[in-house]
Parts: sequence; structure tokens; C-alpha cells
Amino acid sequence: MGDTNPIRTLGDYSKPSHEGYKNTIELPFEDPNQHLKDFLKLMDSLDLDDENKERTRLRLFQLSLRDQASNWLERLLTGSITTWEDLTTRFLAQFFPPGRTA
Repeated sequence: MGDTNPIRTLGDYSKPSHEGYKNTIELPFEDPNQHLKDFLKLMDSLDLDDENKERTRLRLFQLSLRDQASNWLERLLTGSITTWEDLTTRFLAQFFPPGRTA
């Protein structure tokens, strides 16, 4: 049977570890329209030609998401989004549905 409390040396306690780390700050999901606005502001600060602008937006947008939005994007079928317009339309439909404004 394995020992549930293995012997640790003083050196073991001095090494940084993320084991058992939990974020104590829980941020509410932000307004999806504001998220897109902020993301586009950041993207516009990059000096990209029109040819690379859409491709870069599509690649970097996933890095701007977290929690349920990140999970939503990961669950989509591979290759199901090919344009920035399609991505933003589907993102807003998911997180800012028309019924929410009624």
C-alpha cells in the first residue's frame, strides 16, 4: 500500500509548485459585444495588411476567450468557421442571443 504522506525534505518545500492551485477570483462573463470591441481594438493596433488581418483575427480570437466561451469554441466542429464574419455571428448568437434584448 502506498504511503499517503511521503517524507518530504526541506528542499521539497522550497520548490515552487502549482499543485492544488485554484483561482480565488471569479470574474463574471463580460458583455460579448464589448469583448469583440476590445479584441478588435487590440488587433487594429497591429500593423497587418488586409490579406493577413482576417487570418490573424481568427487565430488569435481563441486566445482571448476563457471559461464557457473557450469551451464553446472548442466544441465546434473542426473547420466549421472559415471567416471572421461567421465567427462573430456565431459568437454573438451564442452569448448574446436575440431573446436577451427583448
